[in-house]
Amino acid sequence: MESLFKLSEKKTTVKTEIVAGVTTFMTMAYILVVNPNILSVTGMDQGAVFTATALSAAFATFLMAFMANLPFALAPGMGLNAFFAFSVCLGMGYSWQFALTAVLIEGLIFIILTLTNVREAIINGMPMVIKNAVSVGIGLFIAFIGFQSAGIIVKNDAVLVGLGNVKDPGVLLALVAIIITGVLLVKNVKGALLIGMIITTIGGVIIGKTAMPASFISTPPSIKPIFWQFVGMEEILSWNMVLVVFTFLFVDLFDTLGTLIGVSTKANMIDENGRIPKVKQALFADAIGTTVGSVLGTSTVTTFVESASGVAEGGRTGLTSFTTGCLFLGSIVLAPIFTAVPPQATAAVLVIVGMFMMSPILKINFDDFTEAIPAFLTIIMMPLTYSIAEGLVFGVISYVLLKAIAGRTKEVHPMMYVVAALFIFKHIAG
Repeated sequence: MESLFKLSEKKTTVKTEIVAGVTTFMTMAYILVVNPNILSVTGMDQGAVFTATALSAAFATFLMAFMANLPFALAPGMGLNAFFAFSVCLGMGYSWQFALTAVLIEGLIFIILTLTNVREAIINGMPMVIKNAVSVGIGLFIAFIGFQSAGIIVKNDAVLVGLGNVKDPGVLLALVAIIITGVLLVKNVKGALLIGMIITTIGGVIIGKTAMPASFISTPPSIKPIFWQFVGMEEILSWNMVLVVFTFLFVDLFDTLGTLIGVSTKANMIDENGRIPKVKQALFADAIGTTVGSVLGTSTVTTFVESASGVAEGGRTGLTSFTTGCLFLGSIVLAPIFTAVPPQATAAVLVIVGMFMMSPILKINFDDFTEAIPAFLTIIMMPLTYSIAEGLVFGVISYVLLKAIAGRTKEVHPMMYVVAALFIFKHIAG
């Protein structure tokens, strides 16, 4: 274990890593329910998608553990699955087989981009101010997701969002969960986030917000209906496929980069040169995971921002992600247990972790407006656009423009000009 994951070098222990891995899984387990629900609207078999989701998450997360030795977990990404189902299939009218083919092509392109160091160069070219801002922006973003899933924040037709019904038992449960978790943290209880989720789940059973599963083991559904379901060469070579693949590439590339940068910054894994250790291996895990996921029958696999919950519990090595991968694998037969966790339990964790990720804001120089403005736009646009990628768009473009106008072009890495140009092209073309 020591030689494989280098626990002593990372100043961590087996117990800490396992608790972190379990915590990451518990905050991500919702994808096992949500992804099949979303993709099933396209006509895909819901049970088969459940199995494909668990298998692809386990496979990609194992790759992260052994190739990169980083505490990051992967699974079919939120937002990307919605684009797959509601835009490509329902909106544009393409079959789910067409969309799966686009995901396959995306994965293969990512493998090439990773082999040629293009993705790594983009990460290394990001200025530290943007990397710090990304961590903060992700913190606000996942806290917003937590508040929303708990019903604390709801849609409001007059002002877009507003406060939910605080008298609702579910909302009260989430608020109490945040307080309980906070108390555990104040008392320095190890595994506070996980214990908070367990207590909240018990509370959810008591008030009827979740039910005890009728059984603890179920037979995994077959993936045969969706396995290796791709379209022919005529559709692959169409202009429509090019547009769909480009959008998948854009969103996944910068969501993944944003997540890796943000979580690594929070975990103090970025070196003095602003680089993430073994980032190329991490990107390979993402690219190969997406490719294999498309074969199994699910949408784009990506690094999950909820990995921050495991990092917050002390996870620093691949043992954290290995633990998470094992739980995803086990979830195939233990689905009734994992799906019993109420949204209020994971919501509380997301809110607390969002707070954890705010600390890099102290490293941002708000007296230098060429850095303060891009940082602020990065931070604020992530939750407001519900997209890590769009936060990066606003941050990078404004950073390049302001540095250029101020005559400080030497401070801008050449790769940032390329990235800014791609961002602008994407929005003009889109």
